[in-house]
Amino acid sequence: MTKQRRVAVTSPQTSLVIARRRAGVRVDPPHLAPADMERARRLHREQLRRALGAVAGLAGLIIGLPLVLAAFPGLDAVRLFGVPVSWLAIAVLPYAVLVVLAWWQLHRAEEAEDA
Repeated sequence: MTKQRRVAVTSPQTSLVIARRRAGVRVDPPHLAPADMERARRLHREQLRRALGAVAGLAGLIIGLPLVLAAFPGLDAVRLFGVPVSWLAIAVLPYAVLVVLAWWQLHRAEEAEDA
């Protein structure tokens, strides 16, 4: 059985940008028609705005979880399957929230592209 080789598919512009970046040359944006350039700028601003919402959610998780655990020290005494709830909150909750945030951000970015 032969193992198939993985191939990265990129546009010629991407290859050019990577080559220029390695050589230390300033990279200019691709040349687009004025209407396309305006749409690209609008889409970039919209996706950036939507990404800030996901980053705010991540910051809320990183800052909020320790604050909640500090505010409720009694969670150490509550056990679920023999493990303190505070440990589960640290070990499981962040990853579940990250998955949801990633899905939400991807959905919103695709929604912006379709608009």
